[in-house]
Amino acid sequence: MPPFDVRTIPFSRRGSWMNLSPVIAAHTTVEDVHLVSHRTGMHPVLRIRPSAGAWQSAPSPAATPAILTWGEGRHTVNAAFESVDAVRMRGSAGTQVELADAAADLTPFTGTYLFVDPADGAAVFTSYETGCRYRVTPIRGELTVTGAQGLGQTDRAVTLSGAAGWEAVIEEFETARAPYIAESGFDEVVTEVSEEFHSYVDALAAWRTDTVPATGLACYVLWSATVAPAGFLERESVLMSKHWMDKVWSWDHCFNALALAPGLPDAAWDQFLAPFDQQDPSGALPDSITHSERLYNFVKPPIHGWALRRLRASGVTLSEEQLRDAYDRLTRWTRFWLERRTAPGSVLPVYQHGNDSGWDNSTMFDRDRVVHAPDLAAFLVIQLDVLAEVAAEVGESAQPWLARRDDVRDALMTQLWRGDGFVARGVTGGISGGADSTRSSLLTSIPIVAADLLDPEVSHALAQGVEPFLTDWGPATELVSSPHYESDGYWRGPIWAPSTMLIEDGLRRAGAGETADAVSLRFRRLCEASGFAENFDALTGEGLRDRAYTWTAAAYLVLAREAVARDDV
Repeated sequence: MPPFDVRTIPFSRRGSWMNLSPVIAAHTTVEDVHLVSHRTGMHPVLRIRPSAGAWQSAPSPAATPAILTWGEGRHTVNAAFESVDAVRMRGSAGTQVELADAAADLTPFTGTYLFVDPADGAAVFTSYETGCRYRVTPIRGELTVTGAQGLGQTDRAVTLSGAAGWEAVIEEFETARAPYIAESGFDEVVTEVSEEFHSYVDALAAWRTDTVPATGLACYVLWSATVAPAGFLERESVLMSKHWMDKVWSWDHCFNALALAPGLPDAAWDQFLAPFDQQDPSGALPDSITHSERLYNFVKPPIHGWALRRLRASGVTLSEEQLRDAYDRLTRWTRFWLERRTAPGSVLPVYQHGNDSGWDNSTMFDRDRVVHAPDLAAFLVIQLDVLAEVAAEVGESAQPWLARRDDVRDALMTQLWRGDGFVARGVTGGISGGADSTRSSLLTSIPIVAADLLDPEVSHALAQGVEPFLTDWGPATELVSSPHYESDGYWRGPIWAPSTMLIEDGLRRAGAGETADAVSLRFRRLCEASGFAENFDALTGEGLRDRAYTWTAAAYLVLAREAVARDDV
């Protein structure tokens, strides 16, 4: 795997809540790499500024999964994650590094307080934003402190240097910790991390070939964005990113779980269940969770039955207890939609806002915000079918679920089918008095994911309806001919990983294998050309917004794995 640019993909290690990156806030990239913590949101803690007499200016850092390097030849500075909460640094003779408080606009109650620990001479930065301490301990060489003890000073920093080179460690911890003792050499740390990562790749992508060249980098995006259990995340979890999208949203996690499934089934199961740990009494899943935040302002679409079926087909074998647990959780989530989001006398539930669908600003919501949506109904048809299947396995009756599935499917067809495609329909009394939505959004084609549960003529029409959305890079989320199309319009044009995966899966279920193959190939080539961005310009293929998004990497891995299995690469 070649070196990668930390301006695009953060340097981190599986399990850590920290990373090294010059991306310090939403859409904000600075010149210097920073130590960034994600424990209470995204907070740059320390600015890392290497220098050497031989350098005219600080060189750009180059990263591999195990080591981050500034410079080359005799004058280099290196960093590596010794553990999930400790970063080792090393500099050759003639180099030094300044570690400075990264907080801006300091007041007495923000920023970082710096003191020298009399027990071992280490410098300790205490961060108000993260609630943690960051101890810098010299292993060899010298540590010089400026600005210690002064809350009002803006030059709080430590400098690491040494005539024969230097080495130090930066640790993140709460309140107190025993003095640091180096138990391994720096090169041993690098070897350990490298072996850990390559074992992960071997487990996750034993199927890889040269025909899917971005597999290693996709694995790194997932591996490095994984955090250990902490706060509201009660299991090891894959964040959407260790940039500013540092949460687990309650549909994003399904795609990451599917990528993990064949090689790391236990990790996949934890990833699938993470939002269910915070399921509320009504059965609703949170909109998102992270270390110190749990939001219920919106929900996300019920794709979990679809995901559960695919997880089990991909190699996740569940014990009787796990299957029962999944059945109970999925039952509560389904009943939330059927009881709390369905009006009396109605069969179809509603989205109360575009955010509930995951397609926040889709044009499907332009005429009405509260809608009976075809994708929502289709997801529930699948989920009810899965519940019937699992009910039989756990000793429950499948019949009630099958009857409800048929009711929702019938209502989907009678209320939202227009002969050649679906519409959303505003709830009566809304802005447009219950009018049909426009159909320029790909979201109205997402019911193709339930093609094997719909009549063949409907599935065929849905497959044909997808084709106008296809560009050279894959399915645009808004017709490029639409007056509402925007090249960087979030869900009004750009190509996204989840919509691509759902459409590709649905096309296969509809019997449109050649079109599905084209969608898979185009998206894989898109990622190989433009990386694993949050989304992509549908016409140019340019990566947009967050550039290290895990569900994009996950979709690449799933599509690549399946293409290799089909010998279609």
